[in-house]
Amino acid sequence: MAQRSFLEVRFGGSGGQGVILMGVILAMAAARDHRYVVQTQSYGPEARGGYSRSDVIISDSQIDYPELQGIDLLVVLSQAAADHYVGLLRATGVFVFDAERVASPPRFRGPSYGVPFVRLAVEETGREQVANVLTLGAVVALTGVVSAQSLRQAVADVVPKGTEEWNERALSRGLALRAEEWLRSNA
Repeated sequence: MAQRSFLEVRFGGSGGQGVILMGVILAMAAARDHRYVVQTQSYGPEARGGYSRSDVIISDSQIDYPELQGIDLLVVLSQAAADHYVGLLRATGVFVFDAERVASPPRFRGPSYGVPFVRLAVEETGREQVANVLTLGAVVALTGVVSAQSLRQAVADVVPKGTEEWNERALSRGLALRAEEWLRSNA
């Protein structure tokens, strides 16, 4: 990812996919890395299946405006989110998507990574519910947006009691992903 003094990140998907939690965890990890951070969220009225997004701004200095002006890193877990948000992605940005939930990725000229996050989570833990944590691990492995240590600590602080082992396994699987395996051709 291009280095700037700030980074604007959007997670998008459907309600129930853990998109809001992804933003909260990333913001906590960035704060642990001694960065300034703002996290905002929006979701539709439906608890499951409705529209959901979480935005995170990470900066080396104080943040003057808490809303995204563009997107440097777009992570989507649904086709609708991919179609809706890719137009806001800066040309220098990075596009990360669930390769099975986003069957027709919108065209983007920058680096695009299609990873079957849900399938990998089920393979690793037997549980689809930890796909959001696996996705965060993969995002850090692919982009280095926060340190792996800070991400591990933030996940441990937030996940529900009784799910720590599954989430740790999912996170480790995501952190082990190698960018070259998932980079999509943009030709």
